Amino acid sequence: MSRRFLLPSLLLLVTATLAGCNDSGDQKAGAGAGAERPPSPVSVVIMKKAEQPLTTVLPGRADAFQTAAIRPRVSGVIKEIAFREGSEVKQGDLLYKIEDDTYRAEVAQAKASLAKAEASVPSAEANLARYERLVGSGATQIEFENAKVTLLQAQADVAQAKAALNAAEINLDLTEIEAPFEGVTSASAFSIGNVVTANQAETLMTLRRLDPIYIELTESSANLLRLREAIEAGRVSQEGGTIADIRLTLEDGTQYPLVGKLDMSEMAVSETTGTFSIRALFDNPDNLILPGMYVRATVVVGKEGGYLIPQRAATRNARGEVTAKFVNAQNIVETRTFAHSQVSGNNWLVSEGINDGDKLIVDGFQWIGDGAPVQPVEATVDEQGLVIEKSPAPAGAPAAKP
Repeated sequence: MSRRFLLPSLLLLVTATLAGCNDSGDQKAGAGAGAERPPSPVSVVIMKKAEQPLTTVLPGRADAFQTAAIRPRVSGVIKEIAFREGSEVKQGDLLYKIEDDTYRAEVAQAKASLAKAEASVPSAEANLARYERLVGSGATQIEFENAKVTLLQAQADVAQAKAALNAAEINLDLTEIEAPFEGVTSASAFSIGNVVTANQAETLMTLRRLDPIYIELTESSANLLRLREAIEAGRVSQEGGTIADIRLTLEDGTQYPLVGKLDMSEMAVSETTGTFSIRALFDNPDNLILPGMYVRATVVVGKEGGYLIPQRAATRNARGEVTAKFVNAQNIVETRTFAHSQVSGNNWLVSEGINDGDKLIVDGFQWIGDGAPVQPVEATVDEQGLVIEKSPAPAGAPAAKP
């Protein structure tokens, strides 16, 4: 009897245990199916249409404001080099001194010739006056005319002697070679004791003025035509009809702190490159920019109304069109494509396909696909398009209404 009772009891116990396990598993599965993953937070910028600067980035190269190749204008032996190579000099500072003994002798000789010429003038004047009184009473007209010619020749000799003295004094002064303007000296190609000749082909040194400094820029003629067409159509405005300002990025990527201005625009297009030249002028008090340096210039060519999309928040498709991701009214991600875009600093400037209040995703858009639900978090960006401030929505805040 005990065995018959034990077997049905064990069967009932196993059945109850299996039923309990099935109930527990069904409860866990139900709990997992009922829980939903919260939308991912994304940083967004609220779009607002405004008039924005229209910029273009141009390659450029620095050039000295003034350059002088220093050459001797008289021949002789270099007696003194009065400057330190690579240093700054003022206008009128002595650079080179050439031996002047022979030039001093020439000045003395010219002074003596002048004195001799001046000594003959009084006698010629007296002789002319005497013949003038005696004309018709003992002196002929021919003698009077000859006396007049003699005086004129004496006066001409004085003028010639004065000119020779002036030339000799100029040559003496030219033995001192002075700086024609304020600038920075180069290395000297000649040393003390070297013989130089007047107006020789080889320069003694080069003097450059670096403050201010020129930046030579090049722009394609096609861009120039497009800009003019946009101005005539009224899409782009220019204050005073000129470029507003010019900013530089140096070779190491740093921003030059000073703003330049347009100095000259070439009114001809290169036949070989199809570009035209623009010359900008920058203050260079610390000589940070040196001639020959390559730079990139951001030129503000006008203003145009539209919306700014940071370049860090956009990509380009296979056709080269700008694409960006937005959050719609249902907090769903969508991608928009813009066929036309302009450059405005570190942003793309678009005028179509966006409305005021639209939410542009500026952070985390690389990992979110279209149709994904998200939680927008309003943010601000700096000039480089980096997120610098976020304003998270308070806990329990209602979702945006469509």
